[in-house]
Amino acid sequence: MKEIINSNNAPAPIGPYSHSVKASGNFLYISGQIPMNLQGEIVGDEIKAQTKMVLQNIDAILKEANLTADNVVKTTVLLKDMKDFLSMNEVYAEYFGTSKPARAAYQVVELPKNVLVEIESIAVFD
Repeated sequence: MKEIINSNNAPAPIGPYSHSVKASGNFLYISGQIPMNLQGEIVGDEIKAQTKMVLQNIDAILKEANLTADNVVKTTVLLKDMKDFLSMNEVYAEYFGTSKPARAAYQVVELPKNVLVEIESIAVFD
């Protein structure tokens, strides 16, 4: 069984997908988030600002499900350029603090709306 969980505090999906799906009773799968605000505008033109916006969107979705960053067990980071990895990582580390989920990071050819970063997440309910 699955339950769709969308947040009014994160930008609406730009395609045929949900913000997140609760599945198997314990897992929340969060769709890849890009640095878009509630008005549908891309925020920032450099990696740190864009990463911060992405993590704010993930945080809004987590809150909608009554979760926090501490519940995130896995992320996948998609970068337009791996040269941005260290700067992205600074913002990412600040957000996750000591919870440090498992992670993979990749450089990709192109991201939606030509952004610099997209992050998807998996969280677990206590």
